[in-house]
This record gives sequence, C-alpha cells and structure tokens, in this order.
Amino acid sequence: MDKNAIAKMLREIGVLLDLKGENRFKSLAYANAARTLETLQEDFDVLVAQGRLGELKGIGAELSKKIAELHATGHLPYYEELKASFPTGLLDCLRIPGLGPKKVKTLWERLQIDSLGDLKLACDRGVIAGLDGFGEKTQAKILEGIANLDKYRGQFLLLEAEAAAAPLLAALRVCKAARRVEIAGSLRRRKEVVRDLDFVVATEAPNVVMDAFFAAPGAGKIVARGPTKASLLLENGMQADVRCVTPDEFPFALAYFTGSKEHNIAMRQRAIEQKLKLNEYGLFPLVEGKEKTLPCRDEADLYRALGLACVPPELREDLGEFAAAEKDALPRLVRADDLRGVFHCHTTASDGRNSLEEMARAAIALGWEYLGIADHSKTSAIAHGLDAKRLARQGKEIAALNRRLADEGIRFRVFAGSEVDILADGRLDFSDDVLAGLDFVVASIHQGFGSEEAKQTTRILRALENPHVTMLGHATGRLLLGREPLRLDLTAILEAAAKKKVVIEFNTTPSRMELDWRWWRRARDLGVMCSINPDAHSTEQLRMALDGTATASKGWLRPEDVLNTRSLAKVEKLLLRRR
Repeated sequence: MDKNAIAKMLREIGVLLDLKGENRFKSLAYANAARTLETLQEDFDVLVAQGRLGELKGIGAELSKKIAELHATGHLPYYEELKASFPTGLLDCLRIPGLGPKKVKTLWERLQIDSLGDLKLACDRGVIAGLDGFGEKTQAKILEGIANLDKYRGQFLLLEAEAAAAPLLAALRVCKAARRVEIAGSLRRRKEVVRDLDFVVATEAPNVVMDAFFAAPGAGKIVARGPTKASLLLENGMQADVRCVTPDEFPFALAYFTGSKEHNIAMRQRAIEQKLKLNEYGLFPLVEGKEKTLPCRDEADLYRALGLACVPPELREDLGEFAAAEKDALPRLVRADDLRGVFHCHTTASDGRNSLEEMARAAIALGWEYLGIADHSKTSAIAHGLDAKRLARQGKEIAALNRRLADEGIRFRVFAGSEVDILADGRLDFSDDVLAGLDFVVASIHQGFGSEEAKQTTRILRALENPHVTMLGHATGRLLLGREPLRLDLTAILEAAAKKKVVIEFNTTPSRMELDWRWWRRARDLGVMCSINPDAHSTEQLRMALDGTATASKGWLRPEDVLNTRSLAKVEKLLLRRR
C-alpha cells in the first residue's frame, strides 16, 4: 500500500476513534501521522525498508508498526476490527457535509440513527431540528446533503477514476497477448466527473487478456465475461469494462468507445454523407458485397478518411470541433508542459501543510520559474486566515526567500499575494492600502452561498471593480459531487472580467475544476485570460496543476490564453502593469 492510501486509512482510524469516544489526543495522533505522510519529501519505501519511520514527526513506535504492516500487506487488523465495531451505515452518515464524528455519535446514541435512511426519516419528521446543537438550518442542510448523495451516486471525480484505472491499465499493458492498450470513455476525454472505466485492447487472444484483467490489483467482483468483452465491479463501486478487438479494428473501437455519444453520432452521419458506414469495427463503403473496412492505422487516419483533422479526445463533445477540423483550424491546446509556474498556493501560514520555502523548492523541482503564494485572508478563520500584520510579515519572508534563491543562483521568484475573501456586499477582506502592497490578489467567495442570482452576481461584480483584484478564484464555488455552484449570471461576470482585465482561474483541485470548461471558449473569445491554478495546500498538490491542464483544455484554451504559460519576465510585467 502506498503512503497516500495509508494516510487515508490513518485519517479514517482517527474518525472512528472519535466516534468511539476515545481520548481526543489519540485520534489527533492518527490525523497528524496522516499529515506527516502526505507531506513527506523523502522516499517512503526507503524509509520503511530502513526501519526509519519512527524518525518522522508524530510517528512513534506503535504507529510505525501499523504503517509498516499496511505497507507490506495492505491490511491492518486493528483498523478492520475498529471499523467492524460500528454499523456500516453509520459511516455513510459522515459523508454528509457538516456532519462530523461528534454529531454522528450524538445521532447514534440519542436517536439510534445508523444509516442514511434513518437519518432522512428523522429529518422528514423534524426530529433532528429538536436536538441540542442541531436546529432547523442543520436539518435542512442534512436533507440537502442526502439529496446530493443520491444525485451523485455512481459518479466519481476524475482523480478517483484515474487512481482506479491505473492498476488495470498497467496489468493490461504487461499482458503479452495485448498488442495495443488504451483507456477510453470520459476518462480519456478528461471529463471532471466519470461514471465508469472503458479499456480497449488489440489482441488475437481475448481470453488471455481477460484473465489478466480479472487478476489485476484492485479488481473486484466479476460482472460479466463474454468472448470479447468483460466487466468488473471495482472495490470503490466503479464498473470497468474491457473490450478486445483485432489489431485492424483497434483505431475504430478506440474512437467509438472514447465518445462522446454526440461526437460519435456526428461522425457516423458524416460517414453516411460520404457513402460510408462507420462503427466500432471499421469504416465500410456503402456498396453491396463490400464489407471490408478501409484501412486505418490509427485515429488520425480515421479522421483523415472523413476529411477532418484529428480531433483531440478532450474536444470530442460536438461543440464546434467538426467545423474547426474541416478547416484544419483546431487549436493547439494548452498542455501541462506549457506551464511556467502557478498562482493560488497556500502555506502553513494559513491552512497549508508545507512551509513557504518547502513550497518554493517543490515548484523549482518541477522546473517552474515562479510561484504565487496566496494564503487566506482574516475572515477565513477556519483556515487560519492572515490579518494585515501577519500578511506583512509573510511579505518580508517572501522577499528574504527570493534573495536567498538569487544568492544560490536560482532564477525563480515567489510572488506575494493573498486569497482575499469577497464579503457579502462585494467588498474585499483587506483595505486597498493592504492590497496595494501585494504582487497579486485572488478574490474568492468562501461563505454565503445561498443568495439568489442577482445578489450573488452583484457581489462578484463589485469585487471585480476593485483595481487591486488580479484574479477571480473558483468563480462559482462548486464542489463536484458535493455542492452545487452559486447561482450567477456568468455572462455578466465574464464580460466584466474582460473589461476590467481580471484573470479568471481554472482551479485544478479535483473537486472544483472550475471555471467549468463549458464556459471557457466563450470567456477566451471575450478576451478573458485564464490562470491554471492548483489551489495547492501541500507540495504534492502543486502537481494538480499539471494533472488538471487537460480538463482546462476542454475549453479550447491555447497556451496564449493562459497567464502562467508565460515566462517570469512577462508575468512580472503583466502583474506590474495591473498594479
């Protein structure tokens, strides 16, 4: 088991101990150990092999044994026994936003609620509102959370889908009978939310491939097995399908199973107009007795046969790609290696897990030229937001770090910024005097999500009027599979951002992925500049900017549309001009 999976389990143990009513310091010890693993810079496997886990902060002898056991076996009897001591459905209640272990424990002890069904029934009867520490608002939020769980059931974040797909993909690629292997479906198209996994394999021995598929790490229950198709239900609840085709059929099958449905319909119609028939097996002339496919080595050949430039998987949504492909005018999409740095990153000064210098060194290791630090402002008390004095002190620390890096001969700059809360009336959390001293300002909403469209839109428009605002952070406040976006007039906001030259970020946090890619082509054409930001709270999370760039590119974003594809010198000029 890798360190991230172990950290996740340690956090769950801490939650279970809270539910059990154990000493709070004991549960915190597991949470702190998880954080230590998540922010670990050294090679975890080497530390385990050398027996040096006990040297890490917050990891004593007992925790070292548990972590080593998980690393070696993937199992921990202590965790399994602890989890088994609670009703399975009780843990589901913890998935409701705002219901932590303390409140779930109260519901269990006071009302014998041990499932989402019991919880909903109690809310419907108004029982929850009468409990001390709950009330009408909490009851309403619980009902909303349950409704969202039902709505999003069977859907998974892109990051979760990738993690589930990785061992299956690896197992198929080492299978000697597999000549070509690719992931298809919405994962290949880099959709922010994925329902299931699709693998396409070119082979002349389907049974051997399916055996490898069923034997892959993480493979769960076998759902179906036919001559050329097999299905698994994975441990996380996702369904995974593998489709075995001949090498000649592979390009057609890959294109077909990549989708989208709308794109495929348009492709088939285009083939019909050219007196051809297109399906997952080939591209055939519509002539009696001629059932032999036109030869295509890859997808590029298929598109070329239909008079089109090859459409990147990210753009296959039937949202204008055919008109562009006919004219060979598809954009050169922004890619991860175009990024020269990122903005909107947090440190231990607010709610980050790594220090300022650790974040900078990690960015340098990624080959970047700059990093924008934007810790929370004072209103975000839960995130330990900075007041003006702490922000000024951080600014001095950033300046000192930049001098040290320069003395080491490293051409790199840390930009001093802040993620400033947009208050209910559209004012910002810091005065203009404070904001004027920063290199950049990310304005974001973190509370007050329930207002009607007109009020929320006015709130953001007022914030964009402030001349010190450089970027609008996670514009609609959505949390994928958890919280609906703010009700906004996005057209008015995009037009205002274009007019005021305010950058809008594409936040690559897996649960955000916004501004939604469906709006970016319009934003780009209005002249709105994008910044692909990871909203990183640790050194590891800096990589989220790289992983999320392909989803940003679904909005037809080119390198020139993105602020942080520019060199340090150009970014410095742009930010200085903005100030």
